[in-house]
Amino acid sequence: MRRTLSLLNRLTEVDLRISDRVSEEDLLRVHSEEYVEAVKRLSQVEETAPRWTRRAEDLASEFGLYGDNPPFPDMFDVSRGYVGVVADASRTVRDGARIAFGLGGGLHHARRNRASGFCIFSDGSLALAILRERFSRVAYVDIDLHHGDGVQSIWLDDPSVLTYSIHESGKTLYPGTGFIHETGSAGTSINVPLPAKTTGEVFLDAFRRTALPILDRYRPEAIVLQMGTDAHAMDPLGHLRVLAQDWLAAVAEVNQLGLPTVVTGGGGYHLGTVPRMWTAAVLTLAGIEVPNEIPDDLAHAWGTPTFMDQESSLPPTFGSEEVDDVVGEIIRDVLPQVPKG
Repeated sequence: MRRTLSLLNRLTEVDLRISDRVSEEDLLRVHSEEYVEAVKRLSQVEETAPRWTRRAEDLASEFGLYGDNPPFPDMFDVSRGYVGVVADASRTVRDGARIAFGLGGGLHHARRNRASGFCIFSDGSLALAILRERFSRVAYVDIDLHHGDGVQSIWLDDPSVLTYSIHESGKTLYPGTGFIHETGSAGTSINVPLPAKTTGEVFLDAFRRTALPILDRYRPEAIVLQMGTDAHAMDPLGHLRVLAQDWLAAVAEVNQLGLPTVVTGGGGYHLGTVPRMWTAAVLTLAGIEVPNEIPDDLAHAWGTPTFMDQESSLPPTFGSEEVDDVVGEIIRDVLPQVPKG
């Protein structure tokens, strides 16, 4: 985040706002009361006791607060902070803005009553709830490497919210979900699982052939865009081979819909890719041309001279046959189930 803001401020004027932590009342719109209370209680465990009580251990086990999501001091307030940023952006769009950004959000694995995958609270789910205060049909578009399972689970059977996630297949990557058949009773949960080593050109082609006709059929009035950058070929946690320019083209496709849009960050675990990709995306979404080169001092410090990547060593159509099968099944079996707007 620090690198992204440094780069953005070198290229354009940034309207940076300080948001309040989200209220507990807002959290309860997308999370259970029992889960919120567990997060509050476990936020105090390390400060008040040298060893966990049996009750604390039971809470941690029941609500997923271990492993990737270990309790830490002030966990409740810190987590309310990133949700507050996205809630603020969502209300800005709800109230008439064309676009607003909450790059600290995008934590898409948290479920209604369980933490998961570094995510405590579901800012994307709350963003959708806030947009629904004004718009009758909204869509969530997730281009993170990982399946947006938490947001999907919270809105799975609601016909007023469409969730779309393009990601590395759960056969080879956490969270092991996001398969084509997970459409929900309303037919508004769309998943495009890609095989490991899928290249950027194939990723972008699959996005265009699925997201665009599905959104055209559903006709949402507003969008939440989750911009995880970890599908990039250099990211250490995944196995896709997407380049910055292919990922950015998907962002541009969403922008060209011209809909009110809340934009969040998401995954991304390589310090040479995340800042330039998020910066390029913010500029693109704001209608500002992305320069070719990163300022010399930052490029030298980060080892990244340009915004876009050199071509991959893999054939550009690697994975296309399997992805064609995935796209074909979605267009044949899933698209007709999507309710028309």
